[in-house]
Amino acid sequence: MKAPDRLIIFTRYPVPGEAKTRLIPALGAKGAARLQRALTEHTVAEARQFLKRSGRTKLEICFSGGSTADMRHWLGDLSFHRQTEGDIGERMKKALSRAFQQGAGGAVLIGSDIPGLNGAYLQQAFGCLAEYEVVLGPSLDGGYYLVGLGCDRAEMLLPVLFDGMTWSTGTVFRTTQQRLQRARARVAELPVLQDIDTPDDLDTMAERGWF
Repeated sequence: MKAPDRLIIFTRYPVPGEAKTRLIPALGAKGAARLQRALTEHTVAEARQFLKRSGRTKLEICFSGGSTADMRHWLGDLSFHRQTEGDIGERMKKALSRAFQQGAGGAVLIGSDIPGLNGAYLQQAFGCLAEYEVVLGPSLDGGYYLVGLGCDRAEMLLPVLFDGMTWSTGTVFRTTQQRLQRARARVAELPVLQDIDTPDDLDTMAERGWF
């Protein structure tokens, strides 16, 4: 029997002044926190719909800020795990590593600030892992909104993906591609989507009627 897969959502409890800080100059602290809340709720709703169809995928919310009780009161009776210390690469690496240590057959990690991400993309990502060792979803800013691995070479590929990367730059996705090529990994890529990080990204939100 195929081992269950794991879908991991990285997010933050929406405390004003701590959430979406790069958007505070445009939206104010409370507005940025409200946007964080709306984006996360959208992502979780899409994940729930995907889980209903997939059957054997487990969902984990990997969070920072707030407490597990805060998160459960907000998002309901889900599996929550606090993000570890370290940069974003170290935190993603540990979350994915834990999934495989717990027996996941494949694991996909997504952010919570991609309004265009829906269940169809999640289904495509997990489907790719039946044939490829890694799946990536590139974002318009040069990073990526989704990363997934199968269990077979995860132990070897996790350091390739996450160790020593310069994060929050426009070269993250390209550097990741180069590293995976050198590691001779079989990689699938999803369509490019936009994440919402800076005031320049807010036009997308307005077009979608988010505020």
